[in-house]
Amino acid sequence: MDAEAFWRPSSSGYAPAPTLRPSPRHHRNPSVTATVSKTLAERIEDLLPQTQCTKCGYPACRPYAEAIAAGEANYNQCPPGGAEGIARLAALLGKPDIPLDTTHGVERARPVAVIDENVCIGCTLCMQACPVDAIAGAAKQMHTVIAELCTGCDLCVPPCPVDCIAMVPVTGEHTGWNAWSQEEADLARARHDRHLARIERERAQAEARASARQAARAAQADQADQAAQEAPPAAPAASDDPEAKKRAIIQAALERARKKKEEMAQLGAGPKNTAQVSPAVQAQIDAAEERRRRLGLTDGENAPHPDKGDKPA
Repeated sequence: MDAEAFWRPSSSGYAPAPTLRPSPRHHRNPSVTATVSKTLAERIEDLLPQTQCTKCGYPACRPYAEAIAAGEANYNQCPPGGAEGIARLAALLGKPDIPLDTTHGVERARPVAVIDENVCIGCTLCMQACPVDAIAGAAKQMHTVIAELCTGCDLCVPPCPVDCIAMVPVTGEHTGWNAWSQEEADLARARHDRHLARIERERAQAEARASARQAARAAQADQADQAAQEAPPAAPAASDDPEAKKRAIIQAALERARKKKEEMAQLGAGPKNTAQVSPAVQAQIDAAEERRRRLGLTDGENAPHPDKGDKPA
C-alpha cells in the first residue's frame, strides 16, 4: 500500500486511514483441521475400475493398488481398466504410457453374468464367490444375478458345478473405462467393502459360537469329573479280578453238582457207597475240600458233615 493510500485527508490534516479488516465470512475457523491427504495407494485405488475381478493377480483392487504403490506390481495389469486405465495410472505415477499386459487378460466389453434358471441347482457357490453380493438366492433355491450390480468379474463361473452361468457382453463396442463409469466404480467399491465387512462379521460370529460350544463341553466334562470324584468308589467287578472270576466259576460248578445230587437223591438214584469209601476216594475228597478252603469257598452248606459219613478235613 502506498503512502497516499495509507494517509487520508481530514479537517486537521492527514490522518491514518482505518485498518482494513477482513469480513467475518472470510475468517478461517481455527477449529477446522486441514484435510489429510490420501496416500499413494489410495490415489491409485481411486483410478481402478473396482470390478474386484482378481485378474491383476491380487485378491481385490485395493491390494493391487497397494502393490503398485510399493513397487511390487506393474501398473498395466488391469484388463477391465484397459488402455484408459493405464494412461490414468501413468499420469499419476509420472511414468510412460505402456501397453496392457495381456497375460492378465484382454480389454473387452463389460459382460454381465446370466444364470440359466432351468439348470441352477441352488448350491450357493456363485453367491459365495461374488465380491459385490450381486447374486440373490438361497440354498436349494434358484439363484439370479442383479444385473445393475454385476461388475462382470467372471468369479462366479468357475465354481458352478452345473455350468449354468454365462457372461453376456452388454456394452457393445465400448471397452475398458468407456464401458464403465466412475460412479459405477464407486458404488462397486462400496458394495465390496460391505461384502468384506459381512464376511468378517459372520466369521467372528462363527468363532463365537464355536467357542461357546467348546466352553459348554468343557463345563460338562468338569461336572462329570466332579460327580465321579464325589461318588463312592465302586467295587471292582468280578470280571476285573481273575481270582474272583475263578472262584465264581468253581462255586457255580459246585452249586450245580449239589443240586444234581439232591435231585438224584429224591429220585432214589443217589450214590449207595457214601457210608464207607475207600482211602483213595477219601483222599481225593479231602484234597478237593482243601482247595475249596484255600479259595474261600467253604460255607456252612457245603462244609463236610461227619454225621453223614463225611470225614473231617
